[in-house]
Amino acid sequence: MIKALFFDIDGTLVSFRTHAIPASTVEALAGAREAGVKVFIATGRPVAIIDNLGAIGHLIDGYVTTNGAFSFVGSEVVACNAIPQSDVRSMARLSDELGFACVYVGERHIVLQNPNELLYKIFYECLNVRRLPENPPLDTIYRERVIQITPIVDEAVERVIMPQLPGCITGRWHPAFMDVTADGADKGRGIEEMAARFGIAIDETMAFGDGGNDIPMLRRAGIGVAMGNASDAVKAEADYVTTSVDDDGVRNALLHWGVIGR
Repeated sequence: MIKALFFDIDGTLVSFRTHAIPASTVEALAGAREAGVKVFIATGRPVAIIDNLGAIGHLIDGYVTTNGAFSFVGSEVVACNAIPQSDVRSMARLSDELGFACVYVGERHIVLQNPNELLYKIFYECLNVRRLPENPPLDTIYRERVIQITPIVDEAVERVIMPQLPGCITGRWHPAFMDVTADGADKGRGIEEMAARFGIAIDETMAFGDGGNDIPMLRRAGIGVAMGNASDAVKAEADYVTTSVDDDGVRNALLHWGVIGR
């Protein structure tokens, strides 16, 4: 019996085409909640730029953010897995040396290093972020715990960077950037920690995703669902492949597995 649902945001709950949550998804999540199933977010986004869930905000029981590095329920922090400061400083050095843009997500601030046109295009056009927080000085990141770093680099540069960050892992769902978190902090661990907080066995969970950073939670959940718009690599890791986000994918999967009725 499924007791908890975990959803990626971009490309899973929210359409890249319309930048909105389909009405069928809103109705399906409401039906799941009425059936006693808990609903959670599991996203790569930091809290400060989760600005597109208004239609379902009242249905959400908790949040796994920054690819599992920071999770919370209301004002309660469930987990916070920080990147080693030595790796933070290494990334800052590499950003200057190699000339790439970088986003640091701290507990209190978001800091941009060497921001460029591509960075703003990703956030404003691809992710439809309405406003990035004010950008404080770079040394802000040395005075608080950093929970995620997003360098705007391709896979070739990623192969140069990651051996120099021994305390980190990376996930990628877009060819133009990657998300870096502390070793062991991914969506799989994030959903496990959140399920444990509610006394729910991991086998009683279902996770939905479409990107490479969703693979750990699709593997870890009792049932992993890949969206129809996911890559073949993501689909290969799922227990079930539904239709796309724009073709009622969430509702169709919940109907298929009997989480909601027709």
